[in-house]
Amino acid sequence: MANASNATPAVIAALIVDAVGGPANITSLTHCATRLHFELADAGHVNQHGLESIPGVLGAFPRAGNRYQVIIGGAVASVYEQIVRLRTARLMPAAQLPSAVMQSASRSTQPTQSMQPTQPAQPAQSAQSTQPTQPAQSAPYLSDDAAPSRDTATDAEQSCGPSNTSRHFTPRTVREWGSAARAWAAAFFDYLSDSFRPILGVLLGASLVIAIVNVIVALGIVPDGETSAGWILLKAIWEGVFTVLPIMIAYNAAKKLDVDPWLGGAIMAALMTPQFTGVMSGMSGMSGTSVSSALSGAIQCSANAVFGAETCTVSAFGIPIQLNDYGGNVFVPLLMAAVLAVVYHGLKRVIPDSVQLVFVPFLSLVVVFALTILVIGPLGIWLGGGLGAATAWLNAHVPFLFALIIPMLYPFLVPLGLHWPLNALMLMNIQALGYDFVQGPMGVWNFACFGATAGVLVLAVRGKDSAMRQTAVGALLAGLLGGVSELSLYGIHLHHRRVYRWLLAGCAAGGVTSAVLGWLFPSVLPSGQMVRGVTTTAFAFSSLLTIPVFDRMWVYALSIAVAFVMAMVLTVLFGYRTPPRATEAQMVSAGENVRSQDAVRGIGATSSDAESAEDSPSRPASDRTPDSNAILSPVAGRLMNLEATGDPVFASRALGEGVGVVPETAGETAVLAPVSGTLKTVARTGHAFGIKTDDGIEVLVHVGIDTVNMDGEGFVVAVGKGERIAAGEPLATVDFGKVAAAGHSVVVVVTVVNAAELTVVTPLIGDGSSDDNGGDCKTVSAGSPIIDVEQ
Repeated sequence: MANASNATPAVIAALIVDAVGGPANITSLTHCATRLHFELADAGHVNQHGLESIPGVLGAFPRAGNRYQVIIGGAVASVYEQIVRLRTARLMPAAQLPSAVMQSASRSTQPTQSMQPTQPAQPAQSAQSTQPTQPAQSAPYLSDDAAPSRDTATDAEQSCGPSNTSRHFTPRTVREWGSAARAWAAAFFDYLSDSFRPILGVLLGASLVIAIVNVIVALGIVPDGETSAGWILLKAIWEGVFTVLPIMIAYNAAKKLDVDPWLGGAIMAALMTPQFTGVMSGMSGMSGTSVSSALSGAIQCSANAVFGAETCTVSAFGIPIQLNDYGGNVFVPLLMAAVLAVVYHGLKRVIPDSVQLVFVPFLSLVVVFALTILVIGPLGIWLGGGLGAATAWLNAHVPFLFALIIPMLYPFLVPLGLHWPLNALMLMNIQALGYDFVQGPMGVWNFACFGATAGVLVLAVRGKDSAMRQTAVGALLAGLLGGVSELSLYGIHLHHRRVYRWLLAGCAAGGVTSAVLGWLFPSVLPSGQMVRGVTTTAFAFSSLLTIPVFDRMWVYALSIAVAFVMAMVLTVLFGYRTPPRATEAQMVSAGENVRSQDAVRGIGATSSDAESAEDSPSRPASDRTPDSNAILSPVAGRLMNLEATGDPVFASRALGEGVGVVPETAGETAVLAPVSGTLKTVARTGHAFGIKTDDGIEVLVHVGIDTVNMDGEGFVVAVGKGERIAAGEPLATVDFGKVAAAGHSVVVVVTVVNAAELTVVTPLIGDGSSDDNGGDCKTVSAGSPIIDVEQ
């Protein structure tokens, strides 16, 4: 991630729009506390490398189908608003902004070369164009940047997403059925997250209100008890949000399914009107309204042994209707919106366009309201009550299950976006049981996460690492005060996986503390009921400010403190970097020159890579540069400068400084990794690879020109996205004879994409003698240094 200290939301938004393929490629956009969630017309147009290099972007990753997530952090709302303005006003993306604007942005943000337009500028004609940027066919590896790794997705999975082609996809094999199931599961979780995500802000605000209420009650500022006017007024803020929660969820869920969102909200509101609640009041014999007085004799109630409550029905038009309290329910609006989508889109297909405005909403309201009050509502109440009763039984009889498993699972669920069902479970528990017991263990995970970040901050201050110190401070403040863990996860932990060990140790220690103390000192509910574990009657994000909403408060506070301290101490003692990276960082902080043990190792190589290099045949003296950080040649062949490659994108250095290598063999040849690091990009067609070293150097290996059009023919990929690779290990096997026969250049281009961030990037072209095509006559063997980098 580039330094975002001076980047404005407008500049970040313009660069993001350009990197995702322009305004025309954005189908819809939402955001949560830290992330932008895109639905794109074609995810193949995304410049993944460009996205991750934008100032202020902590990371970007594809989801199933054409969905994409971009991690921003605390400024996500401002960036979201700027992107919406770009789309609404039909403004140009970053690639076509006026030169004065881009020069200003350049001065304030110093964007890297990887953030430059993916479409090379065309003379005059492109300068005047106002059309959204479209990826050029010759633009290197853009069409496959979002290609999944071998073990996480397949082409079938991508075709199961919300694209036009998914309607015609029919699984035939077991693998295709599995891919389809994963795609539908991803769509289901996206449906859940998009239904809750837009209301996170109001839920966060309301949770802070109830926390403050508890504090001022504890201090005696406001008298405790439901009869206190001050208590009632303050608590009304939280209860108001919780009561109308089903309407808000129904609105968001309908919008997610391309249905008029006001229809979803109106149907749920009908179940919460004074008329309906007037019927409900007759269940207890109250006669506060004329409605309840008239119907009190018609209401039939019976005991429900499963849920331990009464179930009442009333006859309407001769049909028995179950009466339920839908306030705070989350299952009913989710189920109702799904049925509404089927009815709504079905009506639009059969009703003429000229009368759709009136009859589609009318029939949707009548039909879906009837289905909801007769079937969907009782089903949602039954599901919610049953799940709540089941989890409450587990919590009562196996308290260690929740106290340990939930904190240990969250570090893996949050990066995948699979934690939303647990959020729904928390809300459902509050509605069905009157309390929740999941948020206590979740707080243990949160504070273990924040503790690991605090440990990283201590090491960053000690090691005078200003960039990491800045990242850790922002992430720690967002966590401790706002309960937001994504900044720590995406800004630090997922980049330094070693810290996960200490984070999980903190989760385990805090979980054991919570389980033991929760068993010995049960929580006491307002009703007087004793419950094992930490409970709360509010939906509160885990932060220092919301500690007062938990009971027993001292058990919760001690548990999260143990988790925080354990993760922090282990991180400080054992570090968050691997030993080779830690050693190099110490040498850099001491002002020493950190160089490779031998140029043959290349940038990013570890000690194990060095041992392998010692056993390899020696290189000619002319190919060794002992005092440099070397990027190695992926194949044996003849070097040429980027202008000689014949590709205008490479020639313009839009993708960084580098060289081209023309292979010396025309048959099958192994293309080797030029550096050690993590594979950030693996094109499905095998023609492009992006590697990021542990030191942050980003290297692109592009095999041939326009070889994306070969659709993988002649390419055998040997690696997957996200895998770790050492310099000299094969990326792919390429039949250069087939490449040449297809009419494509066989040159293998190697560039340093983030060259603008580095001190010096020097192509080791040779003695300066050139051939007729502008290429250099120097030949190199595979694994020889071809680019020198100084950081």
